Amino acid sequence: MQAETLLARDALEDVFGFDLLQIGHWGQDRFLLGAARTQHATVVAEGACAGVSLNAQFSALPFAADSIDAVLLPHTLELVDDPYAVLREAERILRPEGSLMICGFNPWSGWGLRRTLARTLDGAVFPPDIQRMISELRLKDWMALLGLDVDKVTGYLGLIPWVGPSAPPQRHVARPSIMSGAYLLKAHKRAHTLTMVRPKWRTRPRVRVGAAEPTTRVRG
Repeated sequence: MQAETLLARDALEDVFGFDLLQIGHWGQDRFLLGAARTQHATVVAEGACAGVSLNAQFSALPFAADSIDAVLLPHTLELVDDPYAVLREAERILRPEGSLMICGFNPWSGWGLRRTLARTLDGAVFPPDIQRMISELRLKDWMALLGLDVDKVTGYLGLIPWVGPSAPPQRHVARPSIMSGAYLLKAHKRAHTLTMVRPKWRTRPRVRVGAAEPTTRVRG
């Protein structure tokens, strides 16, 4: 939570506008929205809990298309049954050039290995409530299909989820995403520009008339 609070503050530094929408409740209250610079910051969840402003289904949000300035998905795609449908809905409500921020765990790190071991040995879920981990590469493929351009990916957390008195420090500094236990991806919605096409006016075909041939005949 501490690492994500700092990263959210940096990611929101240049995000302005009227509405910032956090889809999904994560952590304590509204800790990720403390640095929001938009006029409004709303948390949407599918159930009632502290800090939530609106209850709605993530794949059918009650917002008009192209109406939200920024969307934050804090591990939301890892908590739902159909992550692509939620990402597609986020793209629908996001205005052109609007910002999209996504937090996710790196499945190719020690966090992913710890999850596999937990499920194999005792059927536990690690981290708690996470249904799946989505790799950065797969997420980029989905975003390309939806017309979302990736601006920056920042890695955080150590490769190994190790806690205890002898554990190495889990540094909260930004690092390459491939060397991290989690990542924050920031992107924007591509704006489609309109190109005016001039109509091709139909013109009458020109008819070439041959010149009259000279004659030497003399009329009597």
